Amino acid sequence: MKDKIRVEAKEERGDRIETDEDKLPSPAAAVHEQIRAEGHKELERDFVALIFSAIAAGLSIGISLIAKANFHTVFQQSYFTNLIESFGYTFGFIIVIMSKQQLFTENTLTAVLPVIQKPTAKNLAILLRLWGIVLLGNLIGTAVIAWVLVNFSVFGVEMQKAFLTLSQAMMEKSGKDMFLGGILSGWLIATMVWMFPTAGSAKIWVIILMTYIISICDLTHIVVGSVEGFYLIFTGHTAWAEFIYPFALPTLAGNILGGTFIFTIISHIQIRSDMKK
Repeated sequence: MKDKIRVEAKEERGDRIETDEDKLPSPAAAVHEQIRAEGHKELERDFVALIFSAIAAGLSIGISLIAKANFHTVFQQSYFTNLIESFGYTFGFIIVIMSKQQLFTENTLTAVLPVIQKPTAKNLAILLRLWGIVLLGNLIGTAVIAWVLVNFSVFGVEMQKAFLTLSQAMMEKSGKDMFLGGILSGWLIATMVWMFPTAGSAKIWVIILMTYIISICDLTHIVVGSVEGFYLIFTGHTAWAEFIYPFALPTLAGNILGGTFIFTIISHIQIRSDMKK
């Protein structure tokens, strides 16, 4: 008798999503069904729960910039600076995901599967509502943490220089590079989400591995990059128009394309024939 694969996510009321692999045609189908069930629950969450969880995620993801800047300051003379400071990038993701906060490109990916299975106008509207609320909350949170970093003397001069250096490096990319980097990072985040159901106690290592790759490859992510973008705006080093393009719009489009329309749909097609059995 095969063991039941259990999704680690729980609703606030304490329900656990379980899938008996024996009742499904393949392990891939079992994972697909678990993620679909999780996504269905995400679509049903109300506005207040979503927005506050998303704001919390935006605040928490700011830890990625803080940790990365700290490593940058300490190891800036090292030949391996990028490899070391990129580890700090993973910190914010660990906090957000392990705390079950709403992060655009992570929680919002699971909600795509129910819509793919029943692609009605109503379901699409519910999905777009979820995307909009989570993205808005994330951006509010990133704007707040960036404003705090600029206006409160929490960190010293060297850290402020590191914030600026890292943020400017991100904004030097062209719109095309932002878009392509966003596709790859969206793909990696989606891969991470699909690995969670079978990761078990290794889940934190999955988070570290996938987000570390995003950082060392200098890929773009709409939420993490927003912390850096807002920091530049609040320090007067960039304008709102430059934040919107070449950063926000190309990166957002890339994240959605890579995570949703490429990885998720391909993964769905992969097991569609199994699910019909």
